Amino acid sequence: MKIICIGRNYAQHAKELGNEIPSEPVIFLKPETALIPKGHPFYYPAHSEDVHYEVELVVRIERVGKHIEEKFAPRYYSSIGLGIDFTARDIQQECKAKGLPWEKAKAWDHSAPLGEEFISVDELKGVSDIPFNLKLNGEIVQQGNSSEMLFSIDRIIQEVSKYFTLKIGDLIYTGTPSGVGPIAVGDELVGQIGDKEMFRFTVK
Repeated sequence: MKIICIGRNYAQHAKELGNEIPSEPVIFLKPETALIPKGHPFYYPAHSEDVHYEVELVVRIERVGKHIEEKFAPRYYSSIGLGIDFTARDIQQECKAKGLPWEKAKAWDHSAPLGEEFISVDELKGVSDIPFNLKLNGEIVQQGNSSEMLFSIDRIIQEVSKYFTLKIGDLIYTGTPSGVGPIAVGDELVGQIGDKEMFRFTVK
C-alpha cells in the first residue's frame, strides 16, 4: 500500500506559500508508516520546530489499474475520507533552498493521520461538490470544497496512473485549501466533511 499526495491543488494555497499555479498535478509519495495505527496518538516530531497542518480529502483505491483514462476513473473508488498531510515547514524550506528532495519534511512516521471512516460517493452525491473543514482548538482554520480543486479527483487518478500502478488500498491525498498553519503540543484538531466529524485528535 502506498500514499500518493497531490501538492498545490488549490490556487489560494499555492499563492499563500508563494508557489506558481501548476499546469499539471504535483505528485509526491509518503510511505505506509506515515499513517497512524488505530488508537495511537499523534506526537510532535522531534526533528522539526515548525510543523503545519494541511487537511485533505482522501480517495481509497479499490481496483488495480494502470494508465486509467479520466472517464473510467470512477470505477476505481467508491468512497472518500479525510486526512492531514503534515509538513515540517522548516525542514522543507531547508531542502528546497539546497535543491534537495524533501521527503524528510513530508513523509516521516505518522505524518499522514487519516480518519477511520470513509463516506460513500453515493451518499456524497458525487465528488464534484464536497465541502470539508479543519478546526484547530474549536476554531475553523481551513475550509475547502472539491469544486475548488485545480485538478479533479478523476483527473488526478488519470495522471497518477501514468507513473504508478494503482493497487487496492492505495490512498490519494488530493491537496489542501488555503489556511495552513502551525501546530503545537496540546492542540486539538477536528476534521469534518460537511457536518460529519471524520477525525479528532490531540497533539502530544
